[in-house]
Amino acid sequence: MRKRLVFAGAAIVVAIAGGFAIKAGRGAAAVPASAAMAANAPDAAASEVPLDFTPNEASKPLQLALPQVVEFSGPLVAPNTAIVRAKATGTLLSLDVQEGQRVKAGEPIGRIDVSDLQSKVAERAANLAAVRTTLDQAQRTHESNIGLANDKFISPIALENSKSALESAKAGVAAAQAALDSARIALRDASLLAPISGIVSKKYVVSGEKVTAEQQVVTIVDLHLLELAGTVGTQEVGQLSTGMPVTLKIEGLGKPIDGKLARIAPAAEAGTRSIGVVVQLQNPKETMRAGQYAVAQVQIGDATPRLTVPISAISSASGQEYVWTVEKGKLLRRTVTTGRRDPVKGRAEVLEGLTPDALVLGARFDNLREGAKARVVAVATAATPKPLPTAATATR
Repeated sequence: MRKRLVFAGAAIVVAIAGGFAIKAGRGAAAVPASAAMAANAPDAAASEVPLDFTPNEASKPLQLALPQVVEFSGPLVAPNTAIVRAKATGTLLSLDVQEGQRVKAGEPIGRIDVSDLQSKVAERAANLAAVRTTLDQAQRTHESNIGLANDKFISPIALENSKSALESAKAGVAAAQAALDSARIALRDASLLAPISGIVSKKYVVSGEKVTAEQQVVTIVDLHLLELAGTVGTQEVGQLSTGMPVTLKIEGLGKPIDGKLARIAPAAEAGTRSIGVVVQLQNPKETMRAGQYAVAQVQIGDATPRLTVPISAISSASGQEYVWTVEKGKLLRRTVTTGRRDPVKGRAEVLEGLTPDALVLGARFDNLREGAKARVVAVATAATPKPLPTAATATR
């Protein structure tokens, strides 16, 4: 009995020892409790590995002049656009143009059935001939009465009556001539002539359709001159003046186009703080089309040096802009107020929140922590974090 108890005790001791051995094998990579407590102790900060940044990633702000860019956008329009309308009611006998076809000013583009107008012209021409006959008769009668009145064969009243008849006949001829001219104008307008040279952009009717007076037939567009209408803020318009050069970026075109500021509205639009502006650009080769979207930029010179940082250095959270700086061996997040921006130079003006000798991170990095150890080194090391891709850079 005593021997069995001894063996049982030995087995228990072996099992416990094996359990400790298995636990030690499985947790070889685990941090001991004492080490974990030491890591959480205040002395752990002293052993923290600092983040290394190169001079290209952390640099001082630069004093630069930043030209202000006033930007607005909208679709291009062709100011020289004409809508051809029917001037008479009738059947459209033919429309000899297609959309996209080029026409010249004065060129016939269609015909309307004008048989009723032709009848009016003939009728009024006959009426004019009749009143001219009456005028001739009144003229002869009055000339005869003048001779008779001189010989005292008729009374002065009879002479005045013949003179009145002559004046009435002259007025009748003038009225008949005006009516004939009006009928001829209506007949001429019914022939549908192109009022300007350009390209047919839209047809509203087809041959055989009944049209009425003032109904739209086609639209003709002259693309040699285009305009962009946009709006700018009231705080910016004071720096603009007509004739200033404008750079336009137009969708579908690889390079910017030059234009000029043609007009500035005299007052702000109702209910807004925006004022309308119009840019004109020449289009001699007709490479651009009305309706293309364009972004216009007016650059205003600047002679004042300004404290600037890379635009990529500026981040935003909860409506506040901030930058990361390296100060006294630590990362600090500084709230800043920005001003002008120059997309060409990639710089932004800092009005408040930075000193000229601050080391600012010029790119965005992930998982930065305020108060973490940081330093600027000449060459990148394993502790140098990688900046976020440029495509992820946020804009204001």
